[in-house]
Amino acid sequence: MTVYFVGAGPGDPELITLKGARLLREADVIIYAGSLVNPDILVHAGHQTKIIDSAGLDLPQIITLIKEAQARGKRVVRLHTGDPSLFGAIQEQADLLRAAGIDTITVPGVSSFAAAAAAIKRELTIPEVSQTVIITRLAGRTPVPEKERLQALAAHRASMCIFLSVGMMEQVTRELRHAYATDTPVAVVEKASWPAERVIRGTLSDIAKKVADAGITKTAMILVGDFLREEDVIPSRLYAPEFTHGYRVGSGE
Repeated sequence: MTVYFVGAGPGDPELITLKGARLLREADVIIYAGSLVNPDILVHAGHQTKIIDSAGLDLPQIITLIKEAQARGKRVVRLHTGDPSLFGAIQEQADLLRAAGIDTITVPGVSSFAAAAAAIKRELTIPEVSQTVIITRLAGRTPVPEKERLQALAAHRASMCIFLSVGMMEQVTRELRHAYATDTPVAVVEKASWPAERVIRGTLSDIAKKVADAGITKTAMILVGDFLREEDVIPSRLYAPEFTHGYRVGSGE
């Protein structure tokens, strides 16, 4: 029987895929990352489903729980926040399960970076401003390859979504200022899509203090780049009246 790794989305119980919600309803056992997943998402679970919070468990304990449930013929869902493919720590779980002869399938979810962009009502890819999105994190207890240090990535001056780093805002802004101008806009979105969502706006020169004053130390996305500027937005060519494409002849032709 297959184990499903399901993306819970960023927090809003309605921001889970239809497939993810169905799998929660059908599961006999749900093991969810309680330190990050909004427990309200469990409204989709079946009435008889056994629900286990893995926040206090280590990897061997989680794998043992899954193996034991599988041995009893139970349908197991491993529920992770956001999209499991981004900082989800699922690879080691899936590898160990496959080594034990247990198949796994990952069901994508809405990432918190997408929910954060929605919260501030901005598109990450603005024509002639930025067509590249860098998804990264600052090195902390989990190291980052030298070539992917924030300072190095900042050289591209692309739209940047920084995970798991809001507790180190001073260092974040210090590394980014090596390439971005000090007046580059920054938005910090705490608990994007949750009822407790908060948005702090500033620039690289003042955002660290604003975040500290707000008491935000975790569960927040840092968005950086000129896509946050609301002035002089250049419209996409896709919908320009004079623009011709495979589905429309433009007025300029």
